[in-house]
Amino acid sequence: MASNSMDVIEIGSGPLCVVALHGIQGTRAAWLPVAQRLSALCTFVLPNLQGRGAAPRPATADGYRLERYADAVREVVERHVDGRPFVLAGWSMGVSVALEYADRYRAEHGDRQAPAALLLLSGSPALCEMRWFCADDQPALLAEIAARERRLGLSEAADHAAVAHTWQAIRQTDQRSRLPTLPIPALVLHGRDDDDCPWPHAQTLADGLPAGRLATIERAGHGLLTGHADAVVKLALPWLQQLADSMRPAGATILPSPIPLELP
Repeated sequence: MASNSMDVIEIGSGPLCVVALHGIQGTRAAWLPVAQRLSALCTFVLPNLQGRGAAPRPATADGYRLERYADAVREVVERHVDGRPFVLAGWSMGVSVALEYADRYRAEHGDRQAPAALLLLSGSPALCEMRWFCADDQPALLAEIAARERRLGLSEAADHAAVAHTWQAIRQTDQRSRLPTLPIPALVLHGRDDDDCPWPHAQTLADGLPAGRLATIERAGHGLLTGHADAVVKLALPWLQQLADSMRPAGATILPSPIPLELP
């Protein structure tokens, strides 16, 4: 199902709603391999955020701050989740957007659009320590963006200008101090050989979240969604199934499930 006013599709027919956010250079297409594999358990809501597909294209970096991305996610949730409990998922920069959203919209504050849980892939709570791009002048930065897009093998990619504006807006972000204030269940999935977001950042993320769990995929880099979709599903499925089961009875408490810490 697609939206005319926003660039959003839904994949799957399962009882568990998952709103899944792409990375700085990706689009919603990055989530398709995982969404299709989990379609019996989950209904994935997949937006293209600003600068991708048919979504709006702000003209300046201000339109690509994490706060602006969180605003866009809020609109997606209001229009597509229909008040259901939902998991907020993010890959790469999508992790930063998910953390920003979860920090702003909280169940303990009575917000009905708050996520019930977080599924965080290949991300970092400290973008200020990432070196996705090094150039400061625009032509060199755009060249780096094009080179990284090719290296990641993205089937669809964000506009290069949108990526440049986003990087300028978010590259000094540090969300580590917020992690202890987010008590909801969180599953962190990360590749051991991730050069874009090195594995210790996943450990920091999981350790900082009170209900965080870390699962590591050996011999995997940054592109978990496309290159290691089967491994992602193998690790996420038991956790998602327990969430779905816990949401069935009215008023049930959502608890994280034990999961394997390593994929053999």
